[in-house]
Amino acid sequence: MRHKVLEERPRTYVLIFETGDELASGLKKFAQEQKLEGSSFKAIGALSSVKLGWFNWETKKYETAVQLEEQVELLSLIGDIAVKDGEPQVHAHVVIGRRDGTAHGGHLLEAKIRPTCEVILTESPVHLQKQMDPESGIALIRV
Repeated sequence: MRHKVLEERPRTYVLIFETGDELASGLKKFAQEQKLEGSSFKAIGALSSVKLGWFNWETKKYETAVQLEEQVELLSLIGDIAVKDGEPQVHAHVVIGRRDGTAHGGHLLEAKIRPTCEVILTESPVHLQKQMDPESGIALIRV
């Protein structure tokens, strides 16, 4: 993955993922390296495989909803980065399109890039904090 600063205020990056890169772990690594404490991002591209999740309210865990080992379009990726326990946490949702025009969406668990994914990431001047929500069992942004 390559990246470049496009703007200083607010700090805006372009991240270019290439064939074989893993999207979820790449976003997390970038957030850690840049010490991001409040950001939002969007992206488009294409994938050779994808694993999408959904949040099971009963078990309070993300479960696999869709797992595809085929070429798909990354129609939309949106998400945010906030701090939990001093570490940046990435939260991303994805919509992918299959060859037949059907779409699937969910929480990003894993995705392999082929041939590219173009991410625009913008830092917020306000740092975002996540705290554990006892009702849902997951860390949520608190303002």
